[in-house]
Amino acid sequence: MATQKIDSTAFQPRRKLALVIGIGKYEHCQELENPENDANDMSSALESIDFIVTKKLHLKRAEMKHAIIDFEESIEPDDMVLFYFAGHGIQWEDQNYLIPKDSPTLNDTNLNNSAIKAQAILNTLSDRNPYVTIFLLDCCTSYHLHNPEVDARNPNASVSKSVGLKPMHKAGSLVAFACEPGTIAIEGRGQRNGLFTKHLLQHITTANEDIQMILRDVADGVIKESKSSQIPFVSASLSKKDIYLCSQQRSQSHKPGIHTSTFYCSSLR
Repeated sequence: MATQKIDSTAFQPRRKLALVIGIGKYEHCQELENPENDANDMSSALESIDFIVTKKLHLKRAEMKHAIIDFEESIEPDDMVLFYFAGHGIQWEDQNYLIPKDSPTLNDTNLNNSAIKAQAILNTLSDRNPYVTIFLLDCCTSYHLHNPEVDARNPNASVSKSVGLKPMHKAGSLVAFACEPGTIAIEGRGQRNGLFTKHLLQHITTANEDIQMILRDVADGVIKESKSSQIPFVSASLSKKDIYLCSQQRSQSHKPGIHTSTFYCSSLR
């Protein structure tokens, strides 16, 4: 019987870095209940599998830019890199934007100055030549954007609706959204975590499981619990296989009749 060949690099020790951001206490947008818990719980889960985690909560735009730059500069070649964001997000004119705490009431003319392009973050992280970049966004949220130019021409058409996020790609990366592009995620009101993060937390620490398989289990759980009203989206542009967030090896005793196993997460601090 043929056995599956596992990429030996999956077990090679390497640094694992994560930047985890949760924003829920918005000054001008609707506040969100889950992102703080989502970020806290995601940080704890990643630390339990030996990620070096930088956690940031309720950041203003300048603070968020500095946190991203500091994280980017800490990345060394062959690091495993993970970026997680929970909060408001928006798609406008083929760009996804992550919304900081202090973004004003949004319109398409000031998004570049009030929000942060998600693709720009993905590009800068990936350009540091990590082993892989994993980009997780729990922020598929709809907005109604105010457009002053449209207002001037037609006061009755002053609101345009932007729903969800658009697909994102970058060589060597895996991108996952809480829901399909163009759709809206379910906010976990009355729950500790958002639906996508809830199921992500259940699976992300699984040992010796490829990240794509983990995200399939996450999608299955989200789809079942939401009765197919929310379907997570994954875009993989990977050059590596067998990407384990927690890779554990089994060592066996050489004594006859005695079998012992030792498991450990493979990483470098």
